[in-house]
Amino acid sequence: MKARLVEHTLSILLVTALFGVIVFALRDTETSRQTARMESIEPYLQLDFLDFGDPLQRALFKETFTLFHPTTQARNDSILQAIQSYRQEQFTRQEYKTGSEERGLSGAKLARLGPMYLQFGLVYLIVMLVSYRVAQSIAILRFVKMKQGRTSYIAELLEHFKHHVPGPMRFVKAIFLLAKAAVKGISYCILFAPAYVIAYSMRTGFDTDSYLFMIVLGVVSNGLLINSANKFFTILSSESRKGYVQTAIVKNLNSSYTWGAADGVSYRAVLSPKSLFPLHVFRHIYVNARYQYLPSLKEHASFLITGLIIIEMALNIQGHLGYELMQNILYKQYDVAAAVVVGIFLIVKATEIVVDVWFHLESRKYENKG
Repeated sequence: MKARLVEHTLSILLVTALFGVIVFALRDTETSRQTARMESIEPYLQLDFLDFGDPLQRALFKETFTLFHPTTQARNDSILQAIQSYRQEQFTRQEYKTGSEERGLSGAKLARLGPMYLQFGLVYLIVMLVSYRVAQSIAILRFVKMKQGRTSYIAELLEHFKHHVPGPMRFVKAIFLLAKAAVKGISYCILFAPAYVIAYSMRTGFDTDSYLFMIVLGVVSNGLLINSANKFFTILSSESRKGYVQTAIVKNLNSSYTWGAADGVSYRAVLSPKSLFPLHVFRHIYVNARYQYLPSLKEHASFLITGLIIIEMALNIQGHLGYELMQNILYKQYDVAAAVVVGIFLIVKATEIVVDVWFHLESRKYENKG
């Protein structure tokens, strides 16, 4: 475990140092470029009688400039383009729009980013915990239904029409099965839909700036929840076929998966697996499956944090970290954008460290039991 922690620490130091070198290189390059450009256009910008916003005066300046420098047409066009770009930046650059905010990474900028970073981390933590719990509940529900011999609603509908005695109740149950199949299909469409599709389809009914909306989108969108549930379900199914399960059944451990039965599984176990009866074989299946599932949380964290950033960018939620990242990239403030990226990287690494420590502690429990 110490070696793993050293590995995480070295990766944090390496990535932070690499971003620092890139940021300083970009800042030096940008400063040199801006200085060279200003040296070439500043004499012309100081001409008070000339308005570069007037197309006629701009055209006259171009003709006059060409007359004085007829042999350097490419340089002439470059200077004119630099003047035009400089004037456009006066309307698009962040410091010109705010009039007070300092450009680049500074103490004031870090103080402004701090609350956004904490809010983003809190939303990420809540979504991570909810996803972990809900994914297991979905997987347990599917597993129990599989053990009960349940099939899909469409297959049940076909069997219903094939064997059920004709009568009014036959069509009532058929409609009920169709409704459940439709709800299930719509639920899968939502779970696999990108977050911005769900958000824009509900934008008239929800406040997209609310943290509750962000948490709900983070949990149900982009296919993360259903993929995690499928992964846990696969581990449960694989674990249930191992030899120790059959041995436990032979030793008279409960193996019924009937809902609410004395020797079965309660509905409460779907929401709280720890409430499983100790003498039921599924408790041991779940504990072993959860142990194998823990390392996958690191992969889930990477996809989840990417999804949250995309949600904030796609919805243009001002005052959030993702929006700030997009704005600083747009305004070419790469040092600020790099600071945001490093902060996000640290959240991912913190998750990996927590998961590794958690998995290590669980492994020691297994070793002690052995």
